Amino acid sequence: MIGTPRRLPSSRRDWQRILDSVGLRPSKGRGQNFLVDDEVVRQILALAELGPDDAVLEIGPGLGALTGHLLRSVDHVTAIELDWTLAKYLQITFGDDPKLHLFQRDVMSVNLCAHFDERPTKVVSNLPYSAAAAIVRHILEAEPPAVRITVMVQLEVAERMLAEPPDMGLLSVATQIYAEVEMGLLVPPDVFLPAPEVESAVIVLRPYPEPLVSRSDTARFFTLIAAGFRHKRKNIANSMEIELRLPKPDLVARLLAVDIDPTRRAETLSIAEWLGLFRAWPAEAAAT
Repeated sequence: MIGTPRRLPSSRRDWQRILDSVGLRPSKGRGQNFLVDDEVVRQILALAELGPDDAVLEIGPGLGALTGHLLRSVDHVTAIELDWTLAKYLQITFGDDPKLHLFQRDVMSVNLCAHFDERPTKVVSNLPYSAAAAIVRHILEAEPPAVRITVMVQLEVAERMLAEPPDMGLLSVATQIYAEVEMGLLVPPDVFLPAPEVESAVIVLRPYPEPLVSRSDTARFFTLIAAGFRHKRKNIANSMEIELRLPKPDLVARLLAVDIDPTRRAETLSIAEWLGLFRAWPAEAAAT
């Protein structure tokens, strides 16, 4: 039977007892590693820069270690939990708090714009690692955007989002056209239950009022950059020739026209260079 703790546990052992009482075996496939360290929670809240009138979206609240602190800090918390057992536990634990709006749902099927439309929203979450990159993009694509995003992800994913030339990737470009990204906090495995086999990081994203590529053009933009990154061992001209099926001389000419050496690899191009290439690229070619 699920218990009804009125105060958050203070030790890892107490959190384990709650997990046992819930009867849930954490799923590696769903990336269920529950944050159970108060000090890390406090550091996340500091990075989130919350005010009492803020509205917060929490994705994957899990056992509620972060949720409880959010409810003490802000006026409105929307929590979206995929796991039915955890959602039931959270409802019993925090259900009498009028500031909590809990949904048992897959966040990827949720229209986040509806939540962000109500009032400016900040996202504060320990994201499930198995879907973190996709969830971050889903958040960034919402219109209007969240005003601040403070999320825990696998360290490797954080580093890919933050990457600069010559180590750019599809994820770094896809993140940085929507927001400024900075590293907030490195997090060791032992603050989670169960402890993951990887290190973690909290990143802070500050979305631009409008992305660097207009929303109507993002599909064409991603077609173009994906073509450049698809074949990692090839230079950008060769990779794009394969993916876009355009004559090599035409590709070389288009790259040279915006001062990009065709023999460079895609990971060496900056955001500014990708934007310059896209803006000079014929719409019909970018949609190929």
